[in-house]
Amino acid sequence: MAQYFVIHAQNPQARLIQQAVQLLKQGGILACPTDSSYALVCLMEFKEAQTRIRRLRGVDDEHPFTLICRDLAEIGTYAKVNNSQFRLLKALTPGAYTFLLEASREVPRRLQHPKRSTIGLRVPKHIVTQSLLEALDSPMLSMTLQLPGDEAPLSVGWEIREALEHQIDAVIDSDIVHVGATTVLDLTEDPPSLIRAGVAPWP
Repeated sequence: MAQYFVIHAQNPQARLIQQAVQLLKQGGILACPTDSSYALVCLMEFKEAQTRIRRLRGVDDEHPFTLICRDLAEIGTYAKVNNSQFRLLKALTPGAYTFLLEASREVPRRLQHPKRSTIGLRVPKHIVTQSLLEALDSPMLSMTLQLPGDEAPLSVGWEIREALEHQIDAVIDSDIVHVGATTVLDLTEDPPSLIRAGVAPWP
């Protein structure tokens, strides 16, 4: 049965953050609030956790994960970023954007786009998510928590627990900013192109 952490959105309890981090480090899956709905998250090194998330979402092995990073420096570790891309990233982060960039060698091939060698990355503006990342000292893989057949992502902690309490390891119940998808921008093109309109504005 999933553990249930009620975490304050402005002053996250350090003890609960550490408990959630330990579950992730053991290969667990969490339902985590972001600045655009809830996400299912795990760590890059646990292939089985990634398989479980894809199974929950009802998607195949080619459906991409997004790498949630703390800041621009961490994005620069996992993606190749030129000067013009950096300026745009600096202007739009943190925020409800996902950026497609060429993956660096730090990203396993299985997590990259099979033909373009790209990966989606984001820096969310959510204190709880940032607290998890800080305590982990590493990024998290994520997919929007939208179950097969649902028209919108799940956004209420106790409803997520009822739906998934036997399928994930923990639910973090906290406030979210928006219910909806991130705005996805392809930064490998010049100028950048809009792949998906979401809750964040573009242009």
